[in-house]
Amino acid sequence: MTDGKPLRATIKHVSEHAGVSIKTVSRVLNNERYVGAETRARVQAAVEALHFRPNLAARALAGRRAFQIALVCDNPSPSYVYAMQTGIRDRCEADGVRMIAQPYDRASAHLVEQIEALVDTSRMDGIVLTPPVSDDAAVLDLLARRGIPVVRVSPGFLAEHSAAVSIDNHGAAREMTAHLLSLGHRRIAHIGGHPDYATAAQRRDGYLAALADAGLTAEPALIESGSYDFPSGAAAAERLLDLADPPTAIFAGSDDMAAGALTAAHRRGLVLPRDLSVAGFGDDPLAGYVWPPLTTMRQPVRDLAWNAADLLLTPDREPEHRRLDHRLVVRDSTAEPARR
Repeated sequence: MTDGKPLRATIKHVSEHAGVSIKTVSRVLNNERYVGAETRARVQAAVEALHFRPNLAARALAGRRAFQIALVCDNPSPSYVYAMQTGIRDRCEADGVRMIAQPYDRASAHLVEQIEALVDTSRMDGIVLTPPVSDDAAVLDLLARRGIPVVRVSPGFLAEHSAAVSIDNHGAAREMTAHLLSLGHRRIAHIGGHPDYATAAQRRDGYLAALADAGLTAEPALIESGSYDFPSGAAAAERLLDLADPPTAIFAGSDDMAAGALTAAHRRGLVLPRDLSVAGFGDDPLAGYVWPPLTTMRQPVRDLAWNAADLLLTPDREPEHRRLDHRLVVRDSTAEPARR
């Protein structure tokens, strides 16, 4: 105790508590190889027992690692951003690493310069890129030239020099459309996401594939584009419901757009799901709050984020593509159509 305050635990205290050398503690903290499982567990237990918090600056000076990674994210869904940040933070905390969350404007003419400034001013061990910047060739070229490890979330194409995490967006959309077909719907509309996002095309193609599987030809009038947000979903649904022969079901490429579609239907006095079935994509918290609760395709954003950080923080790992599972979640917003 000093002046009534407890002394802060040091790496020496951890080594004594665990009965190992300081070098071994350092190897465990840096997640290095060649440490036995039992020894690693003893060190981790000592760290927790002593409430040890590594000095990131000292660790960075002592080696090549910065113990800091960046998340570059721009998404119209607050729940997506929160889940992405939470998943990365959870993985970072396990290794005593910091996360820098850097918002950006995908429409900015200075996007590359902004990311280069981030690289210049923040020493880091790697960057997680979310759509649509995860497919920006200029950004990827910059980071490759600067030697910055990258993990891309839901990219439209794979690259040899960078790792990636995703779900099967095409397969998930195909499964959702097949679910609506199984209920008896034939006039199924699709509200796609912003064309800058590769996921928008992947989900649209999955929708089209399911229609083809059922021997149906997609009608151009039943395909709308949105921006992955509530207003664009509502506006697209209004256009669809104004058709002389409107759809009996709408599959939106995000839960926010699906919520907009629900609102557009409610404004017209439609009874859901009797008069119109609506399905979304994501299984965001919003999906359980709207009325009726939304049938959707679960995209495990937090798990995607955790795996993206894990790929960056696992030393000497070759770039790989991890594909996580999606899951159909059936709630009360879909049912058999009243008219066929």
